[in-house]
Amino acid sequence: MKRILIWLVSTVAALVLLLNYRTSTMGPAALAHPGEYVAGTTGAGPGTGTATGSVIDTKYGPVQVEVTVEHGVIAGARVLKYPTGSSKDEEINSYALPILLNRTVGEDAVQPQVDMVSGATYTSEAYRDSLQSALDEAMR
Repeated sequence: MKRILIWLVSTVAALVLLLNYRTSTMGPAALAHPGEYVAGTTGAGPGTGTATGSVIDTKYGPVQVEVTVEHGVIAGARVLKYPTGSSKDEEINSYALPILLNRTVGEDAVQPQVDMVSGATYTSEAYRDSLQSALDEAMR
């Protein structure tokens, strides 16, 4: 009975370790470098305005967004700066920034409705603030 219990506990421990293992193509090592989070198209054309938002400081680092507006609609967005001070920052931003960008492209440039990303509150708030300042500049 004791051997079965030891075998069971060691098997469960091995499975937990195996499932939590991060390969080189996952997590922080697979992250793009600052400025490489891009969504949408950013080609120039009639009615196109591109602007860079203010740098918004968070307790984890700065966030800055660049946006392209075409005919009153957000046609593209790019994150120029985001927190990269720790592996946790990189892990959070590797999933949060693509979500924020996907929620941004196609939105009305006058009143975008970009929701927060759960688990990335500081980044989400700073993203929205920088996005708004970029949109204010692009719509001038």
